[in-house]
Amino acid sequence: MSRIRVSRQARMRMATVVTACALSAAPLIPQDVAPAYTETYRPQFHFTPQKNWMNDPNGLVYYKGEYHLFYQYNPNGNSWGDMSWGHAVSKDLVHWEELPLALSHDHEEMVFSGGAVVDWNNTTGFGTKENPPMVAIYTSAYKNGGKQAQSLAYSTDRGRTWTKYQGNPVIDVGSDNFRDPKVQWYAPTKSWLMTVSLSAEHKVRFYSSKNLKNWELQSEFGPSGATGGVWECPDLFPLAVDGDPKKTKWVLVVNLNPGGIAGGSAAQYFVGDFDGKKFTPEDKGTYTPPTGDVVQDFEGAGFGGWTATGTAFGRGPATGAVDGQGTVSGFDGKGLANSFHGGDGATGSLTSPSFTVTSPYLNFKIGGGRHPHEDGTVLENTPPEGTVLADFEGGGYGDWTATGDAFGTAPATGTLPGQQQVSGFLGNGLVNTFRAGDSTTGTLTSPEFTVDKKHINFLVGGGNHPAGSVGPTAVELLVDGRVVRSATGKNSEVLDWASWDVGDLAGKKARIRIVDDNTGGWGHVNADHIVMSDTPAQRVSQETSVSLIVDGKVVRSVTGTDSEALDWASFDMRPYVGKKAQIRILDMNTGGWGHVLADRFTTADKPAESTLQRAGWADYGKDYYAAVSWENAPGGKRYMIGWMNNWDYGGSVPTSPWRGVQSVPREMALRTVDGRIRLTSKPVGSLEYLRQRNPATASGVTVESTSTSLTDLGAEGKALDIEATFSLKDADRFGLKVRTGAGGEETVIGYDTASQELYVDRSRSGAGDFSSAFPGVRTAPLKAENGKVRLRVLVDWSSVEVFGGRGESVITEQIFPDPSSTGVQVFAEGGSATLDGLRAWRLKSIWR
Repeated sequence: MSRIRVSRQARMRMATVVTACALSAAPLIPQDVAPAYTETYRPQFHFTPQKNWMNDPNGLVYYKGEYHLFYQYNPNGNSWGDMSWGHAVSKDLVHWEELPLALSHDHEEMVFSGGAVVDWNNTTGFGTKENPPMVAIYTSAYKNGGKQAQSLAYSTDRGRTWTKYQGNPVIDVGSDNFRDPKVQWYAPTKSWLMTVSLSAEHKVRFYSSKNLKNWELQSEFGPSGATGGVWECPDLFPLAVDGDPKKTKWVLVVNLNPGGIAGGSAAQYFVGDFDGKKFTPEDKGTYTPPTGDVVQDFEGAGFGGWTATGTAFGRGPATGAVDGQGTVSGFDGKGLANSFHGGDGATGSLTSPSFTVTSPYLNFKIGGGRHPHEDGTVLENTPPEGTVLADFEGGGYGDWTATGDAFGTAPATGTLPGQQQVSGFLGNGLVNTFRAGDSTTGTLTSPEFTVDKKHINFLVGGGNHPAGSVGPTAVELLVDGRVVRSATGKNSEVLDWASWDVGDLAGKKARIRIVDDNTGGWGHVNADHIVMSDTPAQRVSQETSVSLIVDGKVVRSVTGTDSEALDWASFDMRPYVGKKAQIRILDMNTGGWGHVLADRFTTADKPAESTLQRAGWADYGKDYYAAVSWENAPGGKRYMIGWMNNWDYGGSVPTSPWRGVQSVPREMALRTVDGRIRLTSKPVGSLEYLRQRNPATASGVTVESTSTSLTDLGAEGKALDIEATFSLKDADRFGLKVRTGAGGEETVIGYDTASQELYVDRSRSGAGDFSSAFPGVRTAPLKAENGKVRLRVLVDWSSVEVFGGRGESVITEQIFPDPSSTGVQVFAEGGSATLDGLRAWRLKSIWR
């Protein structure tokens, strides 16, 4: 395709409307003074709106030389709300021009996700055959009652202006979880086909219509595959298998949140057949785990040699659900470990006797809450010794000064009316600003004190709205009237310890201020037990997990998926063969889904695979969601794009004046990989027009057990397109490190030869403390081909997209490194590998 630039007029128009607002986490460079499209984390070749919140791509259609990208958009702020359709167009799927708002929310509805088509034959009567209308099919999210139904809007001027259909909605089943229609023309029946989600039921429905107005239900699909969260943004399309047009299969994409392969949001897919009415998947979902030796099946009257603490697990195995619990399924035999005794408020542990590791894998079933183990946490909430500045145990606030109406006249004694259960505080009182819900605001300020110890520790919970952002819910330390330290909650009613290192403030006069200036979702703050101490507080575990403990340390851990259905999990024990180990089932969570289920611990030579691992995933990273494809693309191509974010932390990423980014558009294909038909992807070809001349190159490099810098070859930068091929030798792991630099920052893109997995590690990728779900390692299965591993890596100012092999394994991750971290390295661990060839191009910005 020809290279298309954004016009100077368009760039000027974009620049004039950019306004700055505060970050949710402090950036490394003040973004409120940065020129438009040069802000610290602003992507340079991914679409972002000029300002404000964006999530799902919508209405993807090609018409008269333009690819239309509509998207979920808040025209009034940088957080989710007032959902409307934003609009951008492109001639090459790389350079974008942002257009005025397309479909706006109003007093009756928000405009949720959906699709768009060109009504070539004017079946709707909204246009003419000479000037066929573009028709948007969207979900009306009604503000009164929360019902969701499918509606129409139309345009007769290439999508520039829109009119909502007076006969809306066109499908209404009376549900508040019925959304995200994707519509296409189905030629065999000369009718329109709608694919739409019954989200909470994990079902997709197929409807047919002759005129887009009157619809008939054809069939349903689901539940199937991964069902750990709601099903959203479905898409259905045919693709040739291995490029053979005589062998065509249909792909059904069902986006899932939460419960994705990497946690949180993800894009799941099924491959099968579609006859115009019904979708039939090839995979019937049956599974037989590897055989092995059962070490605990909870079939006896008690726990045998396993040691129980607390009250959560009762006196012996459960036989299914216990009092107050929903239906429990997926366990083997008659018994299982179930920590719901006493409800979610109970805690406890169940630990195996010590044993010597002799088998490669430990397979077991797990269910219950999604509350992972976090390193550095402790099992007992023991406050550090020191000077207590406030414990909020009295009948009032003492000499603290309150303003506004959020704090009331005295501390709360726990959960307030309409609030989820509050836990983790000490004693009988705490600060809780949920009075009259999230609508109240105010401050609570301590008297002045002298900083005379190294740390100030306190318990904090509630909303994740950091100091400095619009509408903070935070605990702040003031010195000379300025905020010098701050902390916020994690959108949780569970209070946990925060600690400020204040050694550099010794002798200073200071105040503590608790502020609630937020009236939206999670617009409140919880705080308790503020103590000045010479030691930092240790965060308390909130996990509901099964862990493998070796030498007293947790070396492997998994958690449930907020489901009462147990599923298979596996621990790789090969690194610990010959060592003493224990299995620990732990419930330390007293909030929602604060329990764990476990059964059938079995040692085996091969790992068991969970439903998540057996499912098809368009992307194995944390940041690819709401993926849908363009209709009417030239040449019969199927291009797909996804929201490059995750609902686990989407509202907290440190970007401003915008929040939300779309992935690089990808060309999709079906290929046979290891006897299975897989959905594969590669970056749209026109992206290569952004490559600058004279790429950095390397070939025939033996990479030993160290990192080798490639910066002397010019392979450095914040926006890169890298192609690399490695040959396996004896290294355990090898690959690339990008955005290396300041303070040891790095994003690791590697290959594990033992597990045959591609992985991306963003534990040291820069800012990530805005959510405990952000740091970590994501993996994707990838077999070497003829002893070689091929990678295509797209690096932008705040993301990496890694395409492994022939596109069968993709990992997309946001990163927030220091702008000075621009290095590229190759590495090997536990041996050596050969870098057969590498080419790294710097990429031009689409905004300049």
